[in-house]
Amino acid sequence: MQKKIVKKAACLFLQYGYKSVTMDDLAENMRISKKTIYTYFDDKTSLIRASVWHVFDEVKTKIIEVQESMENPIEALYEIKKIAVEVLGNKEKSPQYQLQKYYPAIYVEIRKKELSALGNSFEMSLKKGMKSGLFRPSLDTQFITLIYFNGFRGLRDIELFPPEDYDIDQIIGKFIDYHLRAIVTPKGLKFLENYNAVKPHEN
Repeated sequence: MQKKIVKKAACLFLQYGYKSVTMDDLAENMRISKKTIYTYFDDKTSLIRASVWHVFDEVKTKIIEVQESMENPIEALYEIKKIAVEVLGNKEKSPQYQLQKYYPAIYVEIRKKELSALGNSFEMSLKKGMKSGLFRPSLDTQFITLIYFNGFRGLRDIELFPPEDYDIDQIIGKFIDYHLRAIVTPKGLKFLENYNAVKPHEN
């Protein structure tokens, strides 16, 4: 039951926002009593924390699968973009805005975990690109990994990019293009430009 509550809560929070969804809403949606929810969670904050980590683990698994299974790291980044937009792309309710504003401690917890959870697979993807000739062979993969993760954090900063003014899909696409153009070889640049020409909606 605890897992079911977390899974449903995560779905509702992403759809309507962390602040907007109440414990009553969750209980009604699941057709259970609030008492049942409080059997497993002391308060709403503890439920939000569990839900955020649930989503984080799901996203982490998907991202690692993409990076390990796809040989072309440029294509892999755009596949990962789709995953990110699924979580971050609800502009109307802006779950990320509500999480940062009303539950900043939880948001900070997630930010701190991202690099340790995904850094190795991202660095492995960079090495694939170097080996295939798409990325420059002289790259400092550790440095590039740190810069990329720091930049991606900035995209979600609601003070830098207020959700009412910026579409997360577009700014992630621009960031990926900016990142790739800094590390590709002429071969990689040709592939990137051809890829963008064929799939303009992906950027």
